[in-house]
Amino acid sequence: MGESHRTIAVRMDMERNAVLLTGGSRGIGAATVRAFHGAGARVTFTYVRDEAAARALVAELGAERVACERIDVGDADALPGLVERCVARYGRLDTLVNNAAVFADNPFDRDDYAAWRANWERTFAVNVSGAANLSFLAMRAMRRNEPDARGTRGRIINIASRAAHRGELTFADYGASKAALVNLGKSIARGCAADGIVAFSVAPGYIATEMASDAIAIYGDAIRAEIPSGRIGTPDDVAPTVVFLASGGADYATGQTIDLNGASYVR
Repeated sequence: MGESHRTIAVRMDMERNAVLLTGGSRGIGAATVRAFHGAGARVTFTYVRDEAAARALVAELGAERVACERIDVGDADALPGLVERCVARYGRLDTLVNNAAVFADNPFDRDDYAAWRANWERTFAVNVSGAANLSFLAMRAMRRNEPDARGTRGRIINIASRAAHRGELTFADYGASKAALVNLGKSIARGCAADGIVAFSVAPGYIATEMASDAIAIYGDAIRAEIPSGRIGTPDDVAPTVVFLASGGADYATGQTIDLNGASYVR
């Protein structure tokens, strides 16, 4: 007798999926909001400064399935209300994408000790504590979901960085924060599996965004020289992977980090 085989279809139809994404007004965040919307999901995204861009994105995609809120994820007291409003808006919360981040050069040889400390504290407040606090709150909502066919109730996707995996010369605080974010994802994957919650990290290299624009302007030739194709990535190189991870097609890979750096850094 021949073996029986089961065909598994991977669907990107996410009409039931309610997503909360931080830092969604531009760059990787905005591209990912568009990708989720294209897959049928309902999305709430946060922003801090660029209200015009945030409102324009909602207008572009339509307020029926996209909403934005001005929230600094480094403000721990603002986060419970954010999650409560997301659940009230769409009836559930299925996916959290921790994308919001801050970045600034903070070299070891700077003279200003107060500025050095302030950079570290602000970077960790947003990039690590904000993501950890929001994950904690989101998981309380996710545990109320009925498990899907894979037994999953919720998915958390952290947007980390290639900087998490190598020493950085002038922004050690950013690299250390992203390493902590990766470890947070691993801890959620292991500690919350029994609750039906999976977690992933996505680690892009240099991506042509406003955040990276200054570095690319100065070091662009050197950055391209590290990438075999010679092409710096775009937000659209990142967004489809995030949506795929949220779709459930990779749930058994929970805890893993997906590198998106054009083979500029292969682990």
